[in-house]
Amino acid sequence: MPRWLRNNALSVAMFGAFLVFLLLQSVFGWQVHNEELSRYGVAPLSWSAYLGTGHFAEAVFENWESEFLQMGGYVLLTAYLVQKGSAESKPEGQTDRPEDNRDHARPDSPWPVRVGGLPLVVYRNSLSISLLMIFTGSFLGHLVGGVAAYNQEQALESGAAPITAWQFLGTSDFWFQSMQNWQSEFLAVGVLILLSIVLRQHASPESKPVTAAHAETSA
Repeated sequence: MPRWLRNNALSVAMFGAFLVFLLLQSVFGWQVHNEELSRYGVAPLSWSAYLGTGHFAEAVFENWESEFLQMGGYVLLTAYLVQKGSAESKPEGQTDRPEDNRDHARPDSPWPVRVGGLPLVVYRNSLSISLLMIFTGSFLGHLVGGVAAYNQEQALESGAAPITAWQFLGTSDFWFQSMQNWQSEFLAVGVLILLSIVLRQHASPESKPVTAAHAETSA
């Protein structure tokens, strides 16, 4: 295996799976959407045309939205909250790690650490900020795609006039789509937090060592 691939195998595997599943989602979504159009006597779309529809955008972004909300929220919450015995929690009583303090900066530390000030303040929170910014973008993508899909559906069913994105934001449809994803994301993380107290996966950084006591808390 090439060194570059070996050093980046985890991200390559994750993004490779992402692209495969996104492609499959687009194909199956295209088929479903054309079946819906055929029921109203509307000509089917090509696959490339489907990629520009609200139906596809809504399905993609409502899932991204929940994923990045979960990850951003999780990163932020683990900075302040603990779960005794969990591999996903920092030790009880710990605030910042010693390495989080600028006094421990090294010559190869990132430049915001070396310069201090506002760049360091932002950098200290840059992971959660970035994840929550992606969540915000995905939320807006869900809203824009969702209102397009909603307007098309209403036009086909009853010929109703289109509504704005702001109006769609106030509908039960939009929030039902969001909540059904949000709840499952936080459930999955909560289950991982608790299961990691008593269960192990050897060689995984998401698990405590196999020999660790259940009461041992480590991140």
